[in-house]
Amino acid sequence: MASPTQSTSSTKVEAVVQSAAAAAAPSSQLSGIGLYSRFALAGSICCSVTHGALTPVDVVKTRIQLDPVTYNNGMIGGFRKVIQSEGAGALLTGFGPTFAGYFLQGAFKFGGYEFFKQQAINQLGIENASNYRTAVYLASSAAAEFFADIALCPLEATRIRLVSEPTYANGLVGGFGKMLRTEGIGAFYAGFGPILFKQVPYTMAKFVVYEKVAEAVYRLYPKKDMSDGLQTTVNLGSGLIAGFAAAIVSQPADTMLSKINKTKGLPGEGTTSRLIKIGKELGFRGSYTGLGARLFMVGTLTAFQFAIYGDVKKALGATGGVEIAK
Repeated sequence: MASPTQSTSSTKVEAVVQSAAAAAAPSSQLSGIGLYSRFALAGSICCSVTHGALTPVDVVKTRIQLDPVTYNNGMIGGFRKVIQSEGAGALLTGFGPTFAGYFLQGAFKFGGYEFFKQQAINQLGIENASNYRTAVYLASSAAAEFFADIALCPLEATRIRLVSEPTYANGLVGGFGKMLRTEGIGAFYAGFGPILFKQVPYTMAKFVVYEKVAEAVYRLYPKKDMSDGLQTTVNLGSGLIAGFAAAIVSQPADTMLSKINKTKGLPGEGTTSRLIKIGKELGFRGSYTGLGARLFMVGTLTAFQFAIYGDVKKALGATGGVEIAK
């Protein structure tokens, strides 16, 4: 016959086991390809919707970068000039490649981030991964963005060509096909160096700042006590701050990317030599041309990306990710 002490101890152990099982239930329902495909889909939706919706801002930002003499009155003035000279429809130039490109990029970026974060946890163990979580966030986001940029680069090159030369072609299919026929597949990756230089630091700053801000908020106000609406608000606020940081870090490379994709290079001119020449022409101040428009664009889209991503993950039942924030 068990003693009262043994009985009490057994009851406590059973309670702990039941509690752990209940906490692990969502993760056990979904894992592997089923889980990461949902992360990827949520990332595709949040990136394509936000970038697509902000196409008009991106058009104006790109025009300011490519022709600062003409577009010298800031974002609002840029909107007015585009509408006056080309009509309101010009603000949607490049919508097709923007939506398609960021649909692909979002899948690799968000899905890849979750995947590489989990691999780091598997290698380091949950405790070490938590203790060195900033390094895990940085490495996971950088690896994810590298693969995302391979998918994005051809469509981003097409978008910039359409925006910089409004008469170049009609939409995504026409522009993509014309670049392929006239310049070859290499033209799609002429800006791969700048896009890596832009997107990798951008994504690293974006995820690390988001994770840190959200962690600080949840330390004061526990996530488990928040409603879904409040959690979405936290995602919005954390994403906004992360977007500002990411925009500032990546602005010089964004300007160079716009410049190198505006026109094809001279015969025999390599990508590296073109980048060096563009960098000298721009200078430090010139590399931050259009920063105001980009702060607005990136801050807004990043805020909504994380809000949409969180909500879509819940809707898809993608609750199996491992959190390492303290």
